Amino acid sequence: MKVSQRWLRDWVDLAVSSADLAAQLTMAGLEVDSVEPAAPAFDRIVVGRVVDLIPHPNADRLRVATVDVGQAEPLQIVCGAPNVAVGMYAPTALIGAVLPGDFTIKKSKLRGVESLGMLCSAKELGLAEISDGLLPLPADSTPGQSVRQLLDLDDSLIEIELTPNRGDCLSMEGIAREAATQYRRDFTPLPVAEIPAALSDVFPVALLDPADCPRYIGRVIRGVDPTAETPLWMKERLRRAGVRSLGPLVDVTNYVMLELGQPMHAFDLNRLNGGIEVRRARPGEKLELLNGVVVEPDSETLLIADHQGPLALAGIMGGEISSCTEATRDVFLESAFFAPASIAGRARRYGLQTDSSYRFERGVDPQLQRRAAERATQLLIAMAGGQPGPLIEAVSTEHVPVKPIIRLRPERIHKLLGMTVDGAEVEEILRRLGMAISSEGNHWLIMPPSSRFDLTLEEDLIEEIARIYGYGQVPSNRPLTRLAMTPQPEGRVALDRFRTVLVQRGFQEAITYSFVDPAVQRLLDPNREPLALANPISADLAVMRTSLWPGLLKALVHNQKRQQARVRLFEHGLIFVPAEAGLLQEAWIGGVIVGAALPEQWGAPARTADFFDLKADVEALLALSGEPEAFAFVAAAHPALHPGQSARIERAGEPVGWLGALHPRVARALDVEGDSFVFELRLANLQLARTPAFRELSRFPASRRDLAIIVDETVTSGAIQSCIRQHGGELLREVRLFDVYRGKGVPEGRKSLALGLILQDLSHNLTDSVVDEVVSGIITGLAERFGATLRV
Repeated sequence: MKVSQRWLRDWVDLAVSSADLAAQLTMAGLEVDSVEPAAPAFDRIVVGRVVDLIPHPNADRLRVATVDVGQAEPLQIVCGAPNVAVGMYAPTALIGAVLPGDFTIKKSKLRGVESLGMLCSAKELGLAEISDGLLPLPADSTPGQSVRQLLDLDDSLIEIELTPNRGDCLSMEGIAREAATQYRRDFTPLPVAEIPAALSDVFPVALLDPADCPRYIGRVIRGVDPTAETPLWMKERLRRAGVRSLGPLVDVTNYVMLELGQPMHAFDLNRLNGGIEVRRARPGEKLELLNGVVVEPDSETLLIADHQGPLALAGIMGGEISSCTEATRDVFLESAFFAPASIAGRARRYGLQTDSSYRFERGVDPQLQRRAAERATQLLIAMAGGQPGPLIEAVSTEHVPVKPIIRLRPERIHKLLGMTVDGAEVEEILRRLGMAISSEGNHWLIMPPSSRFDLTLEEDLIEEIARIYGYGQVPSNRPLTRLAMTPQPEGRVALDRFRTVLVQRGFQEAITYSFVDPAVQRLLDPNREPLALANPISADLAVMRTSLWPGLLKALVHNQKRQQARVRLFEHGLIFVPAEAGLLQEAWIGGVIVGAALPEQWGAPARTADFFDLKADVEALLALSGEPEAFAFVAAAHPALHPGQSARIERAGEPVGWLGALHPRVARALDVEGDSFVFELRLANLQLARTPAFRELSRFPASRRDLAIIVDETVTSGAIQSCIRQHGGELLREVRLFDVYRGKGVPEGRKSLALGLILQDLSHNLTDSVVDEVVSGIITGLAERFGATLRV
């Protein structure tokens, strides 16, 4: 919303600077995005009146004008503008004038004729992006008067970024009320007199969807002058608000929207048939909009239609079929209230964003329509003449929003703001904001104005008091409790980081009971005797869990029975293990997956998740420690896991968790469908992290050698990589496993592993002989430890 400070001062007496006004509005919640001048800098531009005009002797497209600029003698100026005419008043740049872009006017000759100045267009003054001729000035202007003074161009434009709840400030009247309240100035709403009807002509209006449009006001105006010009003052106000002048009929509706906040529309009355209907779109209907785009509205779109079909997208944009043209003499003015829910999102659905939809989506005052229609009538008749008929109102009272009555308690104000605001101050603030106030006992009953859709709760009123009273005046009180900062050592990974990683990898967090079914507990962890509860909630919640898997698998089955084929769950919490020293409580994190490896899509072929998918998820958690190489997956048996698809996870030789496929016997007993995989990690071991430390970066290029070795099937890639790092020394930076092969050329019971070795030195380039020596040592080490041979 662009606000002209000059226009604002017509509403409120504000003798403050633009910077002060911008700061005050921002602190009141109306964030100012920018403050810019209304026109670029220029000087020595005055009003000139063309008193004579003759053809240029040497150029067909130029003419020689004699221009009165209020000096003793008129000036001779060569001009090529198509609209220059005798008697016209236009901006005239005198010799020495500096135009925008630092262009200085000098005495010159054009095709042999002397020119002592320049007649200017709006574009040349920086007031428009395009111009098709000179900028006409009012006929009552005085030759020689400064154009800056005439057009009141020493103005500032304040652009305000409004939050969605402040639709009431999408008008000059709304901003003026806010500014008057902030500065404690008098504010009087724009008085709009009722325009008496000069005709009895009416046009029928029917509300077929009253919940979407509970109030519609129209008026017939006959005999308007289609050739009338929009006054310069209105054009300037529209320009400063970022709206282009398009002629009196459109300009009046846009002006009233900016002034009062009510979007309006003017139809060519002679292009309407039967009557106005406000209704939802019907199948097969199409509408060409004013921008030339043809749309096919869906059944959720509200239309303005006549008896022959759609005329406009209600609250968004008019249609070409009923638009006003240069031949229009009879118009039908529309001023309606559309429920925000009926307009929200509809414009974007058709690729549109209009000033009208922007306002209706946020909420327009449901009591404003009659006043706006009278104001538009007043302006239109003054500009283009015409005879108005009576106002036509169709209203569904039961659907018009009702103003709420909100109880406001002084003690609630004190509790939420932490301070006491004097009762008289509270009443003054709320009255200035347009609210009706009455007292009841020791509290107030407040009725907000109909334009404030955002005020429905007591807390909303208290927020209004705080922002007008001044957030800077709200005291900063120390908390009543003694708080201590929790240390966050770099050598410890926060739990939230593990949770975030799992969520990013498609898991959802589950929270299950610490009490579990004894039978399930025995099935999953038969080697540990759980703690039995003395007074269990139920028989199936009778013991304390020694693993997170019972709860996770129960949640998995619950989801599968509700047609969830792909499930990825994780949980963190305590497990309870009886020990000689008492009950041992440890924090663990665990998870379960089943179903497709990826969500259903077209970008990758469908496949079922396997052991290695979950292993990758676990490795992502281990990597948070900063030293994933410290962890090892050791093949080991677990009573709940599938033989050959289970691994014990160790850190520096100490067990920290388990990973594997759920044993088929266990899966059948628990009614788990499909191949499921589980993991579990002790958080105490997982959260220990290597403290980040700087390591010098080499300025020398790295060398890569690829090895393809053949080893027994039982040899793991982790063991191979560990051996390579052991024999690679300080020059070995990275080991990459990029291929595993079984088949032709590889003996049965063995496999081929292809690995990339990255070597680099900090002080010099590596020669082939040095690299070959390191690689030779690695090959020897692999051969001695695993019987590895090179694949050729």
